[in-house]
Amino acid sequence: MSQPIINEAQTKMKKAVDHTLHEFSNIHTGKASPSMVENIMVEAYGSMMRIKDCAAISTPDARQIMIQPWDKGLTQAIAKGIQIANLGFNPSVDSALVRIPLADMSRERRQEFVKVANRLAEEGRVHVRNVRRDALESVKKAKLPEDEAKRTEKDIQTMTDKSIEDINKHLAAKEKDLLTV
Repeated sequence: MSQPIINEAQTKMKKAVDHTLHEFSNIHTGKASPSMVENIMVEAYGSMMRIKDCAAISTPDARQIMIQPWDKGLTQAIAKGIQIANLGFNPSVDSALVRIPLADMSRERRQEFVKVANRLAEEGRVHVRNVRRDALESVKKAKLPEDEAKRTEKDIQTMTDKSIEDINKHLAAKEKDLLTV
């Protein structure tokens, strides 16, 4: 009787942790990553497309992103889309390639990104705790036998602790990555 409640809570907590980790991956650490630009929308063939849908994105080194459109006519549109996205990148067009050099980040900028990472982690932890609250309410509504209800509540708390620990562990790794010069 309690297993569906536990399974649903576990699924929702995993989604909350995964979402938080995805948000972490979007934080610019000073190292080039294709994920930094792949979802930028560009005008191609009369409609809006993501860069990853119309070009190959690579990182030849830690300080540069290279975008090679499959259709060379899109080179200017991709450069324009990156500028419009206002991410602080200054793309340069090199015949059939768009190169994005990444500048070194200042200490203040790194601290700013650490604050953003902490805020995202807290949002993830709050979401996990909300899932726990909903699951505990479901246990109460299910009117389970007392021993089964207690065991289910304990299992839900254990999953909550593990999810929050995962978020904290990834936050610590992200902070270390951001503060490493």
